[in-house]
Amino acid sequence: MPQETIDRVLEEADELLISAMNEAVITGMAVGIIHQGKLIYAKSLGLAEVKSEKVITPDTVFRIGSISKTFTAIGLMQLWEQGKFQLDDPINDYLKTYQVKHRNPEAPPVTFRHLLTHTSGIGELRGIADMLQYLGGLSVKQDQPVPTLREYYAKRLTPEIYPGTKWAYANHAFATLGQLVEDISTEPFSDYMIRHVFEPLGMTQTDYLLSERVRHQLAQGYLFNQGKLTPINYREIVVRGAGSIFSSLNDMSKYVVALLNGGKNEHGTILQPETLELMLKNQYQLDEHLDAMGLAFLLDNFDGHRIIWHNGGWPGFVSSMWIAPDDDLGVIIFTNSSSGVLDSIAKNLLRRLLEVPKPASELPRANILGSPHLWTQLSGCYRPKKGWNTNWRIWLGFGGELEVFVKDNHLMLRSLIGPLGKGIIPNPVIVGYLSKSPNLFQTKALIFFNRPLVKRIWYYPLSYRYQKSLGVPWFT
Repeated sequence: MPQETIDRVLEEADELLISAMNEAVITGMAVGIIHQGKLIYAKSLGLAEVKSEKVITPDTVFRIGSISKTFTAIGLMQLWEQGKFQLDDPINDYLKTYQVKHRNPEAPPVTFRHLLTHTSGIGELRGIADMLQYLGGLSVKQDQPVPTLREYYAKRLTPEIYPGTKWAYANHAFATLGQLVEDISTEPFSDYMIRHVFEPLGMTQTDYLLSERVRHQLAQGYLFNQGKLTPINYREIVVRGAGSIFSSLNDMSKYVVALLNGGKNEHGTILQPETLELMLKNQYQLDEHLDAMGLAFLLDNFDGHRIIWHNGGWPGFVSSMWIAPDDDLGVIIFTNSSSGVLDSIAKNLLRRLLEVPKPASELPRANILGSPHLWTQLSGCYRPKKGWNTNWRIWLGFGGELEVFVKDNHLMLRSLIGPLGKGIIPNPVIVGYLSKSPNLFQTKALIFFNRPLVKRIWYYPLSYRYQKSLGVPWFT
C-alpha cells in the first residue's frame, strides 16, 4: 500500500467522518486506523455525555456489543491449544452447569465448531416467553441480580433445528461458549479473559463486567428518535460471552494489532499464529457469493483483498471492526448512538486505503432490473428455511415471507406479512442476483433495511398449496 495513499486518505478522513456523523445524528464517535503495528489515525468526535459536555477521547469506553464474540472465541481457542478439547467434540461432554440438547434424542450433538460458526441450530430466543421480554430477555435492569446461565437456561438450552443444517446468528451459542471457557478452565469467565486475553495484550480499559477498569470512562449511550436525543438506561447483559465487553479505542487498537500480527502485540501473546489462522479460515459458506464464516469472525473479500470483520450493537452503542490481514491494515469505529451507518463508514475508509473502488458485495451478477427476460425466473414467493426461532430476526424485520412480482413494467418486492406489504422497487445497486441454483434467491436486496445480517439468509420457494391459499403465483 503506497504511503501517499495512506496520507491522502488520512487527510480526507476527518471531513468524511464529520459529514457521516452529522447526517446520521451520532452523539459521539471514536475512529482508529491501524497499520504496521501502530495506531496511525485516532479521531475522537462529539460527546461522551451531553449534559456535562464530556468529550469523547481515545480512552472513552464504549459497549462494543457482538465484537465480544471474537474475544470469547479466542479465550476458548487458548484452551484448544492446550489440548483440552477438539473442535468437533460434543459440548455437553464439557458443560458442567447446563446441557444443550435437541428435543429429539436421536439428533446429532452440538459441537464447539457449531457454536463458533452459528450453525448450532440454537435460535434467537430461549422460548416463546422471551418474545415479551425487552430485547428478547438478554439483559436485566441495573438494580436486578444477574442470573447464572444455569438459572437463565433452567438447566437446558434447546436448539430448534439439527446442528449443521442452517446458519442462524445465535447469541445464546456464544453465551454458552463463555460458559465452556469457565467450565473447562475452572476460572470465572470474566476473570479468565482478563488474565489470559486482556492483560497479555495490555488492554487495561477492557472488561466483560462494569468494573473499576471501565466504569469511570464509560460513555452514555443515546437513541435519536422523532427528533429527540434520549439517554439509554444502563442494563446488565446476561449472555456475557455474546456481547458484554466494555472497551476503548486505545485498547481495541492493541487487539487489532494482535490480529494482524499472528496473535501478539508489543505487550504479549494470546494465540499461536497457526491457531489464529485457523480461526480466520472459511469454516462455513452457503454460497461462494456470500460472506463466509470463520471461527467467530466473518470473512469477506474486497477485490482480492482478504477481509475479516465483525460488528456489534447494543441500545445506545454501535461498533464496527474491519481488517485486511494480508495488507496489515485495520479500521475500528465506536459510537455512543444507535446508528446503522458504522459498517458503511468503516468499509468506505478501508476501501479507500486499499484503493478498491467498489464494495465486495458488488460481485459480477446478472443485471436483473435491466433484464426483463429474467423476471419470470424470479417471480414467485419465498421464505427462509424452516424454523421460527432461527428466523426471528427476519420475521421481526420485515415479515419473513416475500413475493417477487412484476407490476407496471417494474420488478417489485413485497412482504406477505409486515411493513413491506405494498411492495417496493429494489435498489438497482444492491439488488440480488440469480445463484447457480435456479431455486435460490439471495436477499442482498434487503440490505437497505440497515439489518445487515439479513443478507446471509437465503429464501426458498413456498409450497404450491401455501401459495395457492395466499392467492399468489407459484415460483417458476
